[in-house]
Amino acid sequence: MFTDSELHFYDERTDFINRRDIQYDESYGPNKNRSCTDIICLLIFLVFVGAWIAIGAWAISHGNPEKLLVPKNSYGLRCGMDETVKDQKYLFFFDLTKCISASSLLGCNTPQICVKECPTEAFYCSETNSSNIALPFCDSHDGDVRIYDPNKCPQWFLPSKSILNRCVYKVADKKRSKEEIAPLQRYEVKLRKQHLNPVHMWLSLVVHNGISFVKDDNEVHEFAEQVISDLTTSWWKILISIAIALVACIIYILMLRWIAGIMVWISIAGAVAALAAGCYFSYATWQTYKKNFENDGQTSSKQKRDLLLATFIIVVLILVIVLLVLLFLRKRIVLAIALIKEGSKAVSSVTSVLFFPIIPWIMQLGVVAYAIFVGAYLATTGEPYYHYNVTSKCSIDSGFNNNQECNITTFEKPSYQSCENASYVFGGIANEAYYPYLQVINVFGFFWLAFFVSAFGQMVLAQVFAQWYWTIRKSELPFFALTAALYRTIRYHLGTLAFGSLIIAICRMIRVCLEYVDHKLKKYDNAFTKAILCCLKCFFWCLEKFIKFINKNAYIMCAIHGKNFCASAKDAFMLLMRNIIRVFVLDKVTDFLFFLSKVLVTAGIGAVAYVFFATDMVPFMDNSKLNFGYVPVVAVMIVTYLIATLFFNVYSMAVDTLFLCFLEDCESNDGKSKPYFMSRNLMKIFGKRNKGPKYE
Repeated sequence: MFTDSELHFYDERTDFINRRDIQYDESYGPNKNRSCTDIICLLIFLVFVGAWIAIGAWAISHGNPEKLLVPKNSYGLRCGMDETVKDQKYLFFFDLTKCISASSLLGCNTPQICVKECPTEAFYCSETNSSNIALPFCDSHDGDVRIYDPNKCPQWFLPSKSILNRCVYKVADKKRSKEEIAPLQRYEVKLRKQHLNPVHMWLSLVVHNGISFVKDDNEVHEFAEQVISDLTTSWWKILISIAIALVACIIYILMLRWIAGIMVWISIAGAVAALAAGCYFSYATWQTYKKNFENDGQTSSKQKRDLLLATFIIVVLILVIVLLVLLFLRKRIVLAIALIKEGSKAVSSVTSVLFFPIIPWIMQLGVVAYAIFVGAYLATTGEPYYHYNVTSKCSIDSGFNNNQECNITTFEKPSYQSCENASYVFGGIANEAYYPYLQVINVFGFFWLAFFVSAFGQMVLAQVFAQWYWTIRKSELPFFALTAALYRTIRYHLGTLAFGSLIIAICRMIRVCLEYVDHKLKKYDNAFTKAILCCLKCFFWCLEKFIKFINKNAYIMCAIHGKNFCASAKDAFMLLMRNIIRVFVLDKVTDFLFFLSKVLVTAGIGAVAYVFFATDMVPFMDNSKLNFGYVPVVAVMIVTYLIATLFFNVYSMAVDTLFLCFLEDCESNDGKSKPYFMSRNLMKIFGKRNKGPKYE
């Protein structure tokens, strides 16, 4: 892991300590003689988790998430749940081709009815074939349909399968006869052109509900549908690109171990070059689509023009910020590179730490899944209620309004002729009075456990890197250093993690409450309240960032000395305040350099993805079915950035831990009676040296 010169340096340092009869102070580094910290907070945390689990169990026994996904027919009745369609749990579309076009996210412009089962054979209405096949799929809302009626029955359908209780056609069924294929062929061709598949249908359903809730805009819906189509068409190519991105990140991390300085400068130059190239290409492409829109006036050209303009502005802003930071902090980059080199040595000594973040990441996914799971069940713990569905004439005659609640068990149509089509529709779920409080507990539990898992990962890594720093002979670092750090964290410091994460969770809940209040007060349009809320949101955002910074360093101090949260936070804060300039200049510059490295990796993979998806330079790649070649490119770049962040977070934690250890090393030791623990490289950079016969 280390060169002969490095090992020789550590041997000389050890000989110097032994020869001068200087006893090694074992209080530095992760202490083995520890005691449990913040036990009371741990007990509170365990009680809360138990209560959260109890709430989840109660929600499961009283709720039913199927109520949120159950399909509704054209009359607003929930298939398989509402009284009149209790035995009809599948939703059948008269013409599914109208539900998979770009405008389908606005709603399917075709009759939709609840049926007992999806069709198992093909049907096409003609003068020669039997129409009895279609009778179970006719609209019988006003009574049974015993004779085929073209106005109430589908003109055609194909064998279908149930997806989310919705009947979706099986395209090109091989069992169909030639007589059936001929009249249905044009519909099958249309279905194939629309890329009909279960993933596409599911994503369309989700995006339809989500976008309709945020904004009702035809262009937004159409753009979203085209994006979904591109993602579902090229999903396997995206997965291959993500695998390449993972390999690229691993190679980059390994290269940091040997040529950290060169890689950092390459990252700086590459990031600037990539951003400059991004500015040029986005501007050139924007001009192209701008001219196309001026010539043809098509909506697609307008969308691409606006998208490229936004991309150009964002990339230019990032480039300007990066150049300004490099200009003003160019002298400090050399110092930051020294810390990154030390971090590279620490990471390479315990290579398993690179893959350790996968454990907290899986735990985070579990917390998110459980919170969504409980929230969905809680949202469906009440009883459904219904509203009258009547025309305006019927409303005047009978006195029933569309927003008026209806008791479906005693529902009877008014006797007025104008009310012959009167019915009722599902209005929602009436939750219990204590439902909001349970959801608040669920949200708070999500925040607390999510921050707890994040803190757990930070402390484990901090213990590994602190032990590396305070070990004189690096070759004596335990092989199972990561396992030992895991054990110490779980055995002694879960209470400290619970304490720190609780503070951040409370701050986050306050921010959520402010957002809720802001949402409620928007209708009053009061400038004074807007200003107050804006100041409060800004204050608590800054407070949360500050607490996260203090917590991270408190976990490092706890990892080193094994003190409780308050004592560790105090020690870390005072140490940082005594070295505030070094903290700002070095620690934050290293974060900036890591950001540039992530940008370089992301831009490199993005450039490769662009060649594959948005150009015709690769002969075996058929991109003709893509609406926007940039969609899979952006998807690949987003995932690449997340992967790079996962790896570089380990390096960031290594640098933060080693930096705090370095500051304490400088204050606690003098290089004479108490020799420094830092490496020769750090001594040279910061003007330190161990004074003694061996170093004279």
